[in-house]
Amino acid sequence: PAPRPAPAAREVLAGVVASWREPGTRLGLWTHMGTQFSGTVFALLWGVPYLVAGQGFTAGEASALLTVLVGVGIAAGPLFGEFTARHPLRRSWLVIAVIGLTAATWTVVLAVPPPAPRWLLVALVVVLALGGPGSLIGFDYARTFNPGHRQGTAVGIVNIGGFSASLLVALAVGILLGLGPGGYTPEAFRLAWTVQYAVWAFALTGVLVARRRARRNLAAVGVHVPPLREALTRRHP
Repeated sequence: PAPRPAPAAREVLAGVVASWREPGTRLGLWTHMGTQFSGTVFALLWGVPYLVAGQGFTAGEASALLTVLVGVGIAAGPLFGEFTARHPLRRSWLVIAVIGLTAATWTVVLAVPPPAPRWLLVALVVVLALGGPGSLIGFDYARTFNPGHRQGTAVGIVNIGGFSASLLVALAVGILLGLGPGGYTPEAFRLAWTVQYAVWAFALTGVLVARRRARRNLAAVGVHVPPLREALTRRHP
């Protein structure tokens, strides 16, 4: 068969606008943003300097913790997938749980005068690992709320969320560390990591607003979120 002609710029723009207008796409964007950025910033840039200069780890110990982060993320993926398959109308519960648990764990770590107990930092890394599979729920929203011909565009919009937040937070942490007179000190890291709270608040607000609008649209076509008792006993094939 003859290859399909490339879509015109107007068609591409129309697809982007239509995808953005779908509340489920925006729900996916805020999901990806709120769950992914903290672990990404930690793993790709500031985690090792923080553990070494801010918490007294050796470089080898810090590297081992990053390995734990990857391993936990791999193990958690199928569990998250099973939950979203069984409870597709309550995926946001898992999203909110990941965001809340991540913020709460960071709060405890930052509240403890450094160096924090090793077990607490291991717990932090375990929680951060959940953000990877948690962010994939955003793509599941794009898949289920958009028709097939728009899914690529919707997924692209969702993907912006976590990586744009990661870039901004990584930059903000670096700026705050650079402003301090002592460089990479434990206290400087405690202050720098607090920039995450603004992103969590922004993303969580987006999740709640987009979820309400998405559920309103579902209700208009006869799809209602079941009572909790029914949801917990339901199993989808």
